[in-house]
Amino acid sequence: MEASFRIFNSSALNRRHLSASLLNKSTSLKFPPTLHRPSLCRRVSPSSPLFVAFPNVVSINPKCFARIRASSSIGPFPPCPSPNSNPFGFLLSLSHSHSSPPLEFDSNEKVLEWNRAPEGGVNGGSVSDRGPAVTVVLLGWLGAKPKHLRRYVDLYTSRGIHAVTFVVPVREVLWIDLGRRVEKRIAEMTQELVSWLSETENDGRERHLLFHTFSNTGWFAYGAILDHLQGRPELMEKIKGCVVDSGGDPEINPQVWAAGFSAALLKKNSSSAYSLVEVTERNESKSKVDSSKVQEKEPLIIETMLLSVLEFFFSVILRLPDVNRRLTKIISILSKNQPPCSQLYLYSTADKVIPYHSVEMFINEQMRMGKKVRSFNFGLSPHVDHYRTFPNLYSSEIHNFLKECLAEVKKM
Repeated sequence: MEASFRIFNSSALNRRHLSASLLNKSTSLKFPPTLHRPSLCRRVSPSSPLFVAFPNVVSINPKCFARIRASSSIGPFPPCPSPNSNPFGFLLSLSHSHSSPPLEFDSNEKVLEWNRAPEGGVNGGSVSDRGPAVTVVLLGWLGAKPKHLRRYVDLYTSRGIHAVTFVVPVREVLWIDLGRRVEKRIAEMTQELVSWLSETENDGRERHLLFHTFSNTGWFAYGAILDHLQGRPELMEKIKGCVVDSGGDPEINPQVWAAGFSAALLKKNSSSAYSLVEVTERNESKSKVDSSKVQEKEPLIIETMLLSVLEFFFSVILRLPDVNRRLTKIISILSKNQPPCSQLYLYSTADKVIPYHSVEMFINEQMRMGKKVRSFNFGLSPHVDHYRTFPNLYSSEIHNFLKECLAEVKKM
């Protein structure tokens, strides 16, 4: 995976251009038989529009699912006080100086889970009993756990759509193989998805996929899956839509990568977990937010240190020919070889990890290529936090997008 490499000059550490990171951890899945720098993030003034939408330009056999076992051969990273002796251990040890160690890892934790939707869905489900079997693949952000994706699972299963979740622990990407382990897990998951797509339901219904990615980690994972499907047009045509939540930045920028890893390591202690403004009153029915207080959460000393080390680390790692080549390949696929399905980009001006202007440039490029693209700028919500901040708006955008995607399925 790869992409043209750039390093943007950095100055003040607390003006960091932030962004998320890469790929995922998958375990063997068996199906059953039947930074951005705050200066780059515009403050939202009361007179400026807080929400911007680009106009349409804005079963798995339900009888049983396989149980996925997550096994990890990764042991704990030894403490390492010096960045010169072991950069991986040093990066991880920095995060442990905070009150709640964010890198505790449960070896029994599942990284891939299947969730069956109720028959026909509820609450006016989008998929009828006679329609095709549809599964959404939820590709989580770096450091996400299955429990963090539960609300998104419910969002889809309530509409009669099965859901599979896939997450990437930080350790898997920072391991010495520089993401090879994650790539292997993605390849295994892709093979299982291909196996499922190649069959039909017991009653003869076709099977189709949707994707919902989070941050650049989930987005790159989606690109890796598409890479495995190149040359298989019959399978690519079964992908009916992709939602990109807080992702879609095609630049290989050390500051963006540093910001993404910092957010994953520090979790709620990261300044990126807070929006640039405090939302004090919501009026979602009118797609408008009234805010009376504007405040920035300054990075803590530990975050500033971590960002500095990570930026230096990625300025070296992302220059490595093999790493750059692999990333460039994935980004090229996401830019030029996506399936002919609708795309929905959900992002925010206040996102301190993924630069909103990079997302908008990518959206415009996809539109120029004739892709079916919708987008929505939530304005104030933090990185991968749009649904929690604006649940009604988020649900509405997903609902409208699903109507568009499934309308095409029903025509087949």
